[in-house]
Amino acid sequence: MTSPYPTLLAPLDLGHVTLPNRVIMGSMHTGLEDRARDLPKLAAYFAERARGGVGLIVTGGYAPNRTGWLTPFGSRLTSRRQARKHRIVTDAVHAEGGRIALQILHAGRYSYHPFSVSASRLKAPINPFRPRALSDRGVRRQIDAYVECAALAQQAGYDGVEIMGSEGYFINQFLAERTNRRTDQWGGTPENRRRLAVEIVRRTRERVGPSFLIIYRLSMADLVEGGQTWDEVIALGKEIEAAGASIINTGIGWHEARVPTIVTSVPRAAFTSVTAAFRPHVNIPVVTSNRINLPQVAEEVLARGDADLVSLARPFLADPEWVLKASDARADEINVCIACNQACLDHVFAKKPASCMVNPRAARETELVLLPTRRTKKVAVVGAGPAGLSAAVTAAERGHEVELFEADQEIGGQFGIARRIPGKEEFAETIRYYRRRLDLTGVKLHLGHRATPEDLTAFDEVIIATGVVPRIPSIPGIDHPSVLSYAELVRDSRPVGRAVAVIGAGGIGVDVTEYLTTAASPTLDLALWKSEWGVGNPVEDRAGLVEPHPDPSPREVYLLQRKPGKIGSDLGKTTGWVHRAALKNKQVTQLRSVNYERIDDQGLHLTFGPSHENPRTLEVDNVIICAGQEPVNDLAETLRAQGQSVHVIGGADVAAELDAKRAIAQGTRLAAEL
Repeated sequence: MTSPYPTLLAPLDLGHVTLPNRVIMGSMHTGLEDRARDLPKLAAYFAERARGGVGLIVTGGYAPNRTGWLTPFGSRLTSRRQARKHRIVTDAVHAEGGRIALQILHAGRYSYHPFSVSASRLKAPINPFRPRALSDRGVRRQIDAYVECAALAQQAGYDGVEIMGSEGYFINQFLAERTNRRTDQWGGTPENRRRLAVEIVRRTRERVGPSFLIIYRLSMADLVEGGQTWDEVIALGKEIEAAGASIINTGIGWHEARVPTIVTSVPRAAFTSVTAAFRPHVNIPVVTSNRINLPQVAEEVLARGDADLVSLARPFLADPEWVLKASDARADEINVCIACNQACLDHVFAKKPASCMVNPRAARETELVLLPTRRTKKVAVVGAGPAGLSAAVTAAERGHEVELFEADQEIGGQFGIARRIPGKEEFAETIRYYRRRLDLTGVKLHLGHRATPEDLTAFDEVIIATGVVPRIPSIPGIDHPSVLSYAELVRDSRPVGRAVAVIGAGGIGVDVTEYLTTAASPTLDLALWKSEWGVGNPVEDRAGLVEPHPDPSPREVYLLQRKPGKIGSDLGKTTGWVHRAALKNKQVTQLRSVNYERIDDQGLHLTFGPSHENPRTLEVDNVIICAGQEPVNDLAETLRAQGQSVHVIGGADVAAELDAKRAIAQGTRLAAEL
């Protein structure tokens, strides 16, 4: 049979080992790396991905010593005893025919503890701890620690290591003028600044021998002031190759950069051109990365010669069978990563174990086990939003007879609204995935059918996932013709004027504001997105930075909040800053401590503070209500009164700020227990 993705699925001969395809599962920290007791869970997590056909797995980052810890007592590999325990991970992957490399990550000034060290005594803007500047002897000890960590990984059964030299971590801090103010042999000139990286690779190769993979993650576009020039990047790549690296992986941006690199609003494969410019300068395989989530995207990238391999991280959280489905011409069955960060990176930064919003089994493989049911039940699911969809397909996969009722003419619920927000178009992929799963699992779907108690009497279990309706606050004039709910604006595409006030500055209010201030979706236009965020060509522009030129908003927008706190403070850790920056770029007027007095033909009348001071009238054409939601679950009480077994999930259960992560997990877990 002809391969559907001939370049992507072609083997790669590295001399001492042949990878079965061009797909690397990139490094992701899940939290399971931090405690030895979680290694069996980590083994199950990686084994499922190896079984899914990925060519090479790279673990989350492991520190080579105490100073390199990301967090106190976090993931590290520093002793033979620890290496022996890792055998459970490497054996599990090898049993499935997979290969796995351990990432060595020294956090440097990103270490969240007082023992941190770096090239110079310069505090990172995202960390309260100031690092200690290393002496010459101290630098050499750090190199020794890297080499020893690689040797321990080899003893533990890993097929190789990835040396993390990107994202603004320790090695990157030596490479860039921004963070290296030294004048000794480890700084002062580009040659001296890259000495650390080259020595680590050279000495590691000497220690582990010729048949052990060494991947070097090289920052090709730092995206920070004072980052590396293109000539420095190329020189480093050549020296890393000469020092003995097997593969060079692409790193884009530092954690402190003010350019988004992996959130859902970043266009697919936005940075592969950087790898393409680098690739001709070395003779070893080069990996490209960032926002490659579909096989057809990966195939296009490889077929045009941008890289030799692709690295996908979060897509393997969303679907461990990504490669297997691509190989079997079942790409339409892939549960696509939508780059929301809600259950992966946001969890990690909150010191919680990572998972995946669209796949709550990720990193929970030993806990959320979907076994075939011993007794088939007739299950009715009412509501085809994220909660209802996850419950319906999971129950059907387990062998239950499932019918799904949806009052609307299409599935998706709140995701149907979210996918219309500029920068959230990826949410349509989740709807597409569930539509396909409904077909494959045989769920009987009733669209345009508002379920009644009479419809549900014959079912053994009824799952109410009827979602929410927008909350309409009690404001004089709330029924004025200028007032629209967020659902009417976005879902129904109701027209609005040139001046608009948005009541409510939570996640929905921010999304609606971006909808109102975006003339064209930057996710569909790479050049427009780069202009918005000041992303240049690193070959010409140092560190890939240029002056940003945001596209002007087509209308004047006011974003209003009752609370006195900072607008957007409750948004996700890794995405909130992007939204706040977008509001600033679009010159949105943000008002806090607002009292809504009335709405009339003049506009929206406001006062401020508990004393209702400083009255002001916003002369707007429209007022959009984003003041929360109310649950829709009236059907549940009627059914319970009839003696039926009823479960309420998703927004119908808790209608606070919309939480698709909770809704999908709740639906999946409930169906796993039926």
